[in-house]
Amino acid sequence: MKAQVKEIKEGLQHFHGTEMFYSIPLIRTRFTDGLKYLANIADCFWLITDTSVIAKSLMNRSEFVTIDFKRLSKEKQAFSGYEAEIIYTDGNDNILEKHSYHATDFPLDELRLFFVNGTLMLPSEY
Repeated sequence: MKAQVKEIKEGLQHFHGTEMFYSIPLIRTRFTDGLKYLANIADCFWLITDTSVIAKSLMNRSEFVTIDFKRLSKEKQAFSGYEAEIIYTDGNDNILEKHSYHATDFPLDELRLFFVNGTLMLPSEY
């Protein structure tokens, strides 16, 4: 697992801007090359879909949405019963929404994404 995490982190460093946009037709959102790479290597299309749906629903509250995935510490997991959480903010630390997950197979402990103009992207692609 640690080798995969290292490979993912190293791979994500290569994305600055995007050459192509991909779409989720049903919800009409787009995502970038970096997220396409992440979805393929980490098998996490669920993350792109979930975060896109939620972020899109928050666009009436903020045109810019920051999405932070974080795996909870073992102590917090034992206390809360959740393994991870995703927090949606307006980019100024004002929490718009928070979702907790009982279980996740996402290999990274944390990840930040941006959702702007109907497009989900890595911060380096903004």
